[in-house]
Amino acid sequence: MLARTDDRSTVKPTLGQYLASIRTDRKMTLREVEEATGKQVSNAYLSQIENDKIQKPSPNILHALAELYAINFEKLMEMAGYLTSPTTRADTERHGRIATFAEHNLTAEEEAEMMQFLQFMRSRKRPGDKT
Repeated sequence: MLARTDDRSTVKPTLGQYLASIRTDRKMTLREVEEATGKQVSNAYLSQIENDKIQKPSPNILHALAELYAINFEKLMEMAGYLTSPTTRADTERHGRIATFAEHNLTAEEEAEMMQFLQFMRSRKRPGDKT
Protein backbone atom coordinates (compact mmCIF):
# COMPACT_ATOMS: atom_id res chain seq x y z
CA MET A 1 0.00 0.00 0.00
CA LEU A 2 1.41 3.38 -0.99
CA ALA A 3 0.93 6.39 1.25
CA ARG A 4 -0.92 9.39 -0.19
CA THR A 5 0.41 12.87 0.36
CA ASP A 6 -1.40 16.19 0.12
CA ASP A 7 0.76 17.62 -2.68
CA ARG A 8 -1.28 17.13 -5.86
CA SER A 9 -2.44 13.71 -4.57
CA THR A 10 1.06 12.35 -5.18
CA VAL A 11 1.58 8.76 -4.13
CA LYS A 12 4.80 8.16 -2.20
CA PRO A 13 6.22 4.87 -1.03
CA THR A 14 6.21 4.14 2.68
CA LEU A 15 9.55 3.96 4.48
CA GLY A 16 9.33 0.16 4.35
CA GLN A 17 8.56 0.06 0.65
CA TYR A 18 11.38 2.48 -0.04
CA LEU A 19 13.92 0.47 1.96
CA ALA A 20 12.77 -2.79 0.34
CA SER A 21 13.18 -1.28 -3.14
CA ILE A 22 16.68 -0.02 -2.31
CA ARG A 23 17.71 -3.40 -0.86
CA THR A 24 16.38 -5.15 -3.95
CA ASP A 25 18.20 -2.66 -6.18
CA ARG A 26 21.42 -3.43 -4.28
CA LYS A 27 20.73 -7.14 -4.85
CA MET A 28 20.98 -7.94 -1.15
CA THR A 29 19.02 -10.44 0.90
CA LEU A 30 17.72 -9.68 4.38
CA ARG A 31 20.44 -11.91 5.82
CA GLU A 32 23.14 -10.14 3.80
CA VAL A 33 22.00 -6.82 5.24
CA GLU A 34 22.14 -8.32 8.74
CA GLU A 35 25.72 -9.49 8.16
CA ALA A 36 26.83 -6.27 6.45
CA THR A 37 25.58 -4.18 9.41
CA GLY A 38 27.38 -6.39 11.91
CA LYS A 39 24.00 -7.69 13.09
CA GLN A 40 23.00 -4.16 14.08
CA VAL A 41 19.91 -4.67 11.89
CA SER A 42 18.54 -8.20 12.17
CA ASN A 43 16.92 -9.74 9.13
CA ALA A 44 13.67 -10.24 11.07
CA TYR A 45 13.58 -6.58 12.17
CA LEU A 46 14.33 -5.35 8.64
CA SER A 47 11.55 -7.59 7.31
CA GLN A 48 9.12 -5.98 9.75
CA ILE A 49 10.23 -2.52 8.63
CA GLU A 50 9.91 -3.41 4.95
CA ASN A 51 6.41 -4.83 5.56
CA ASP A 52 5.37 -1.65 7.43
CA LYS A 53 4.86 -3.46 10.72
CA ILE A 54 7.51 -1.13 12.20
CA GLN A 55 7.02 2.36 10.81
CA LYS A 56 9.38 4.35 13.02
CA PRO A 57 12.62 2.40 13.54
CA SER A 58 15.29 4.01 15.69
CA PRO A 59 17.63 6.60 14.16
CA ASN A 60 20.53 4.17 14.81
CA ILE A 61 18.90 1.55 12.59
CA LEU A 62 18.15 4.14 9.89
CA HIS A 63 21.75 5.37 10.04
CA ALA A 64 23.13 1.84 9.65
CA LEU A 65 20.90 1.27 6.60
CA ALA A 66 21.75 4.68 5.09
CA GLU A 67 25.46 3.91 5.44
CA LEU A 68 25.13 0.41 3.98
CA TYR A 69 22.93 1.45 1.05
CA ALA A 70 24.80 4.75 0.49
CA ILE A 71 21.59 6.77 0.67
CA ASN A 72 20.61 9.99 2.42
CA PHE A 73 20.14 9.53 6.19
CA GLU A 74 18.06 12.71 6.50
CA LYS A 75 15.61 11.40 3.91
CA LEU A 76 15.12 8.24 5.96
CA MET A 77 14.63 10.34 9.09
CA GLU A 78 11.96 12.39 7.28
CA MET A 79 10.22 9.27 5.97
CA ALA A 80 10.15 7.83 9.51
CA GLY A 81 8.64 11.06 10.83
CA TYR A 82 11.59 12.25 12.92
CA LEU A 83 12.27 15.31 10.75
CA THR A 84 10.10 17.65 8.74
CA SER A 85 11.39 19.63 5.83
CA PRO A 86 9.79 22.17 3.53
CA THR A 87 9.27 20.69 0.09
CA THR A 88 11.08 22.57 -2.63
CA ARG A 89 11.75 21.92 -6.28
CA ALA A 90 15.33 21.01 -5.34
CA ASP A 91 13.96 18.27 -3.04
CA THR A 92 11.95 16.67 -5.82
CA GLU A 93 14.78 16.49 -8.34
CA ARG A 94 18.37 15.48 -7.94
CA HIS A 95 20.77 16.09 -10.78
CA GLY A 96 17.92 15.86 -13.28
CA ARG A 97 16.87 12.42 -12.10
CA ILE A 98 13.38 11.31 -11.22
CA ALA A 99 13.20 11.76 -7.45
CA THR A 100 11.53 8.42 -6.75
CA PHE A 101 14.37 6.57 -8.45
CA ALA A 102 17.23 8.89 -7.51
CA GLU A 103 18.68 6.37 -5.05
CA HIS A 104 18.46 3.46 -7.49
CA ASN A 105 21.29 2.60 -9.81
CA LEU A 106 19.45 3.24 -13.06
CA THR A 107 21.34 3.16 -16.30
CA ALA A 108 21.01 6.17 -18.60
CA GLU A 109 18.80 4.04 -20.85
CA GLU A 110 16.51 3.04 -17.96
CA GLU A 111 16.28 6.65 -16.84
CA ALA A 112 15.34 7.77 -20.36
CA GLU A 113 12.66 5.06 -20.53
CA MET A 114 11.24 6.22 -17.19
CA MET A 115 11.04 9.78 -18.49
CA GLN A 116 9.29 8.58 -21.67
CA PHE A 117 6.79 6.62 -19.61
CA LEU A 118 6.16 9.65 -17.40
CA GLN A 119 5.50 11.79 -20.48
CA PHE A 120 3.10 9.12 -21.79
CA MET A 121 1.23 9.01 -18.47
CA ARG A 122 0.92 12.80 -18.38
CA SER A 123 -0.33 12.92 -21.96
CA ARG A 124 -3.24 10.55 -21.36
CA LYS A 125 -6.61 12.15 -20.83
CA ARG A 126 -8.02 11.14 -17.48
CA PRO A 127 -11.76 10.66 -16.81
CA GLY A 128 -13.19 13.90 -15.48
CA ASP A 129 -10.51 16.10 -17.05
CA LYS A 130 -11.96 19.25 -18.61
CA THR A 131 -10.64 20.06 -22.08
